[in-house]
Amino acid sequence: MKEVPPDLLIKRISEMLREKVEPPPWARWVKTGPQAEKAPDDPDWWYTRLASLLRKLYVMGPIGVSRLAAEYGGKRDRGSARYHAVKGSRAIVRKGLQQLEGLGLVKRTPEGRVLTPEGRSLLDREAKKILEELAKERPELQKYL
Repeated sequence: MKEVPPDLLIKRISEMLREKVEPPPWARWVKTGPQAEKAPDDPDWWYTRLASLLRKLYVMGPIGVSRLAAEYGGKRDRGSARYHAVKGSRAIVRKGLQQLEGLGLVKRTPEGRVLTPEGRSLLDREAKKILEELAKERPELQKYL
């Protein structure tokens, strides 16, 4: 899974999640954190965020909502003062993880959220498909199969 470009994997997983998950009603208007000036332009940003959460859980292991929110944070513009790092919206991360738990892809542990075997196999399976497609175009990637 780590040999595949993240943007291709996230796009593929988000298309799969589009059929299974309904974004919350507030997702059309909400900002993604205090660093953002307005809501995302992409109408399907919710599915992209869920797919990104799955990938981050795969890579970072057991992780909590607060640390995941920090991953989606940024720099806050404070006028003439220096920029400061701020966390992203914890409500978005929490609701996304709850939806992924409902699908059986994520589970809660005392250390934080982790992928279930079904979630891990979903990411591995899709990564393998992407790697096979890339290997057809570039033969030097055959060694990763």
